[in-house]
Amino acid sequence: MIDSFASVLRDKLRADMNNYADDIATGQCPDFTSYKYLCGLIQGLAIAERHILDLVEAMNKGDEDE
Repeated sequence: MIDSFASVLRDKLRADMNNYADDIATGQCPDFTSYKYLCGLIQGLAIAERHILDLVEAMNKGDEDE
């Protein structure tokens, strides 16, 4: 169950990251402040995604140890 939850959450985070990256790439940032803000959002989402992947990996490893 945790794998499916993590997969859905990861997909949503990835979709948000891609949308924000598309906004940057297509010139949707009217100024440097907006650009920095979107970069920070992308970085935060990437960190959250990494934590989720690490958690799933640790849980799967724990299942193998039992």
